[in-house]
Amino acid sequence: MKVKVATTQMACSWDRDDNMHRAEQMVREAAAKGAQVILLQELFETPYFCKDEDEKHFSLASPALNHPAVIWAQALAAELGVVLPVSIFERANTALFNSMVMIDADGSVLGIYRKTHIPDGPGYSEKFYFNPGDTGFKVWHTRFGRIGTLICWDQWFPEAARILTLKGAEMILYPTAIGSWPDGTDTESLPQWQTAMQGHAAANVIPVVASNRIGVEEGDSCCLRFYGSSFICDHRGQLVQAASQDRSEVLFHDIDLQEVDDYRLRWNLFRDRRPSAYRPIMTLDGG
Repeated sequence: MKVKVATTQMACSWDRDDNMHRAEQMVREAAAKGAQVILLQELFETPYFCKDEDEKHFSLASPALNHPAVIWAQALAAELGVVLPVSIFERANTALFNSMVMIDADGSVLGIYRKTHIPDGPGYSEKFYFNPGDTGFKVWHTRFGRIGTLICWDQWFPEAARILTLKGAEMILYPTAIGSWPDGTDTESLPQWQTAMQGHAAANVIPVVASNRIGVEEGDSCCLRFYGSSFICDHRGQLVQAASQDRSEVLFHDIDLQEVDDYRLRWNLFRDRRPSAYRPIMTLDGG
């Protein structure tokens, strides 16, 4: 089966309706050009509020199935016939999660992935807001292939990408919010960010799609410049599409899932794995 994927990037303001409107425009543009799986960036409804530790932002969270972004995405996915995973701030009783809801091309919710790795550093104070995810790593059988999703900081952990591939994923999607350090100038992490995910693609022989935000966002405690550069890489780890650092864009790429599967089998990487030799990975110190 051949699948056309699309990834997007845009700047976000505190006008949630406007953010949703512009996201919808990009989804419609992608669908009109034949995209069947469309990725939006992490927490696209608002600015990246984790710049500051502020209790007022807890009110942004909603239960997943009643979340405005999920209801919106369900209707849009069903109308356009596209797979539309959506990144949300989820409330589940007393817990708060950074979550991805997988919406199939008929508008049905296939399930939820909750971000496993939660960063905590200047400008990226996510542990103030989010519980560690408790869903495990998820792969969904959608109309357009078996899709695994991870979220932003998850992208630095090769174990997560490997597990999704072992569970049968045919592509991995990474919604993201990454940019400068709090002074708003340093973007040294950009090439390392792309290279890390290209490595996941090459080592697992699986296409990878990443969506990042753009724009300068002022918080109470700091300013961040998000460097966009959303991209798609193929199953060999080669960049096949890459966006700018500062423009709203939609990128496309065709993936031949059968070709990828055949190529992976020829490489024999998964034949030669030795899980019993990897026990130290289950420890923090390699002991």
